[in-house]
Amino acid sequence: MTDEPAPQPRVLGLFGLAMINIVAIASLRDLPQMASYGIGSIFFYLLAAVVFFIPVSLVAAELATAWPQRGGVYVWVREAFGLRTGFLAVFLQWFQNLCWFPVVLTFGAASLAFALDPGRSAVLAEEKGFIVAVVLVAYWGSVFLNFLGLSGSARICIVGAFAGVLVPGLVLVLLAAIGLATGAPSNLLANGDRLVPDLARLDTLTFAVSVWLAFAGMEMTAAHAREVRRPQRSYPLAILVSAVVILVVFTLGALSISTALAPGDYQLQSGVTEALRTMLARHDLEGLARIIALGMALGVFGSVNAWVVGPSKGLLASAEDGALPRWLCRVNRHQVPTRILLLQGVVVSVICLAFALQPTVQSAYFMISVLTIQMYLLMYVVMFLAALRLRRRHPERVGSFRVPGGLPGLAAVCGLGLLGALFALGLGFFPPAQLKKAGIDPTSFVVFLGVGLLVGIAIPLVITLVRRRSTAGPARPGSVPPG
Repeated sequence: MTDEPAPQPRVLGLFGLAMINIVAIASLRDLPQMASYGIGSIFFYLLAAVVFFIPVSLVAAELATAWPQRGGVYVWVREAFGLRTGFLAVFLQWFQNLCWFPVVLTFGAASLAFALDPGRSAVLAEEKGFIVAVVLVAYWGSVFLNFLGLSGSARICIVGAFAGVLVPGLVLVLLAAIGLATGAPSNLLANGDRLVPDLARLDTLTFAVSVWLAFAGMEMTAAHAREVRRPQRSYPLAILVSAVVILVVFTLGALSISTALAPGDYQLQSGVTEALRTMLARHDLEGLARIIALGMALGVFGSVNAWVVGPSKGLLASAEDGALPRWLCRVNRHQVPTRILLLQGVVVSVICLAFALQPTVQSAYFMISVLTIQMYLLMYVVMFLAALRLRRRHPERVGSFRVPGGLPGLAAVCGLGLLGALFALGLGFFPPAQLKKAGIDPTSFVVFLGVGLLVGIAIPLVITLVRRRSTAGPARPGSVPPG
């Protein structure tokens, strides 16, 4: 490895770290998908929390405090399995993130459309030119804002967490509770009247796999380890606080939308604003929905802002180890990897323009969402395996948090997480029953998913192979072996 860079200022505390976790993970965009299951959404959220969210949070807390170097997932997997596998893991995290940006910004664009013109919001939410323009402006704005360093970026994340997640989520829940208390019509049971949905129908379950991605990302803030004050204390507490808030917001938010909207009456990217308008109209407060929608658009910007730099720092660490060309290692005075951010901006722009190739915005939204889930789940499989190997190989590395129960306890947690990730990974290839409503051919869906996942795996393997050949010769002093 290269020499350690100069120390960075510790600008993040417990509150800031928790808010970054919340705004990065607790996006309201997935609530309409889960609302379609009615009270069954409770089952899916609890299942995802037990077999995925809690294992990821516990393992990330242990690894982040024991290996707090910049790089996060890349460092953990590299220390366990070598540079090649570490680069594969961080590339999957980074590349799925690039696919995710247009998806989450599409939700932000739909919220912005409602804030600007509620009467035409449904049309604008399917207007490709409007969606692409908003996505590109918002994303590139976030890229250049992050050039200024993490301190200002963290403030945007805090504002986004309140304006885009906590306040709209609280309003949704309060309006639904008032509606139920006053006898307003409820569609909760019409959306789904079974607490435990029909688990024998895989085509129905596939749509619910999106909840796994909704809970993903708790490991992301480990990339900011050098900028966190007292990371050994802050990481575990920030994860605990954000985990509780996220689970409550997701579960109650989805149920609230279920009470307001009838099955099939809303689109995936605009269901939250439609639910807010319906419930506020009962109290002659429809104008307030526009303000809340604007806050949700700001929240999406905060979420993107939280994710723009995180995975890129893992990629930077791999570039410093020689997995990528040295010219990508350049950072500015704020230690921001500017060239990597510019590169990923170009890739995001290309993916965003590919939206125009899909018959509708909703179909593009769904297909790219599922692809990001598959890539991220594969990265988590590698991360859980790395955690097991690191505990066995480096028992002396002890941070302020360890998964309880010694090695058997960690094995149980990682085993649960692996089963959850592999189950969701396989389930994602079963075409969901809702595909036809979104105008998507089931065969095309499976082909797109398979090819996309293979490309995501092949690219880092080819890069490391080419780099290994091009750098063949005496190893650099202190370099990490590729195996």
